[in-house]
Amino acid sequence: MDSTSTNAPLGIIGVGLMGRGIAQIAAQGGMPVILYDSRPEGGEEARKAILATLQKLAEKGKIGEKDVAQAASRLTVATSLADLAPCAAVIEAIVENLEVKRGLFAELESIVAPECILATNTSSLSVTAIAAVCKHPGRVAGFHFFSPVPLMKIVEVISGPLTDAAVADQLTAMARQMGHTPVKASDTPGFIVNHAGRGYLTESLRILGESIAAYPEIDRILRQAAGFRMGPFELLDLTGLDVSQPVMESIYNQYYQEPRFRPSPIARQRMAAGLLGKKSQRGFYRYEGGKKEEIAEPALPPRADRPVWIGREDAAAFPAVAALLERLGAPRDEGERPDEQSLCLVLPLGRDATTSAVAAGIDPRRVLGLDPLFLDGRRTLMTTPVTDPAARDAAHALFGADGTPVSVIHDSPGFICQRVVATIVNIGSDIAQQGIASPQDIDRAVTLGLGYPKGPLAMGDALGAATVLGILDSLHEFYRDPRYRPSPWLKRRALLGVSLLTPDN
Repeated sequence: MDSTSTNAPLGIIGVGLMGRGIAQIAAQGGMPVILYDSRPEGGEEARKAILATLQKLAEKGKIGEKDVAQAASRLTVATSLADLAPCAAVIEAIVENLEVKRGLFAELESIVAPECILATNTSSLSVTAIAAVCKHPGRVAGFHFFSPVPLMKIVEVISGPLTDAAVADQLTAMARQMGHTPVKASDTPGFIVNHAGRGYLTESLRILGESIAAYPEIDRILRQAAGFRMGPFELLDLTGLDVSQPVMESIYNQYYQEPRFRPSPIARQRMAAGLLGKKSQRGFYRYEGGKKEEIAEPALPPRADRPVWIGREDAAAFPAVAALLERLGAPRDEGERPDEQSLCLVLPLGRDATTSAVAAGIDPRRVLGLDPLFLDGRRTLMTTPVTDPAARDAAHALFGADGTPVSVIHDSPGFICQRVVATIVNIGSDIAQQGIASPQDIDRAVTLGLGYPKGPLAMGDALGAATVLGILDSLHEFYRDPRYRPSPWLKRRALLGVSLLTPDN
């Protein structure tokens, strides 16, 4: 069966928000669509809602009136499951309940033709478990869209162990006909996008849990220094903890408590308190009239220039920092050892300021760490537990003198950007190592599905695989937590000096 070359209709079961979105793009892509919902009036309500959406698009000039009429002519409503008998493929977008989905697919097999594809839009359930009740499991696959479907131009095509390769190919072609970008993945918890997205949120929650910085500061740093569209706590508020926390716990448990995916008790506690986010008017932030409160950051201290000393190895490794100090007009201490009045600047990768100060044998009261990998957009300074406030304020004023915002955080191996980005890269690398998806599809899925500035493997290439490996090794050494153990995919490519996007031969 080739659903893209016949006029056989596409059936959609469950026409809530997701089902309507899928139906809309299918009809716009030229496919005849049959809508079915368990509520007798649900199908017709969905058809009218889709037409209203298409009409609004026409009024805005995004599509023509002819496009509206043609798409409308392709939408019909079923009054029973039996009406789906002529379908070449059926997509279910019903409640996320395994037994309900299994019951539906078993019933569909007695209605549709043996070659009809049965696709599930599940985001969290096992495609393999759904297919297990079917007489023809080879025709069952995942077809996971993201909300809102017309705007999120990505769909995951999920194959279980028994899914026929031709079925995945046909769904891939169908996705393209709908105007979406398909990515292929094997059936594993979280597929690609929800799997790859674990690092951003869980590592940020861990940073918060260690009192390294407050949540608004973590959001600012990851937005402005690392280039993420939303900070992690803004994202948790937008999604809602009642959605995000169960997903974090589900993936953690489905992977048999894999430390890389360990959730935070902070999120569980806040969810229990009803601090869900925007939907409850209060999450990490407060919301009035749907608008997030603005939390002011600390004012820039007055400038009080002190000589700045950097170890020669750090200065040689990061010439951009020396150039920045020159642009800022900072007086330099060029001595082998720092003068008693100098600020001592360390530039650690994966280490904290305390460890760096002790290793260099310098006074931790005058030590500030500067993240040398993320100097644009926002700079991050890190104190030791005993850094003198006057030294802290002098460094803060200096590095903000050109108008670039500066965050001052407590001691943290890898600052904030280094450890969050390294965690994302490591998880993406392990998705590739497990053969869940191709390196290119991993990055494609993450950039389209999560809106990251780059895919995880491209992020790793931008920093350098060896640099990311070094950050993870230092984190692993400091915490002695297997959460930070490097993926073999990352380690081998770092040793070989090749791109993380390089597939195995």
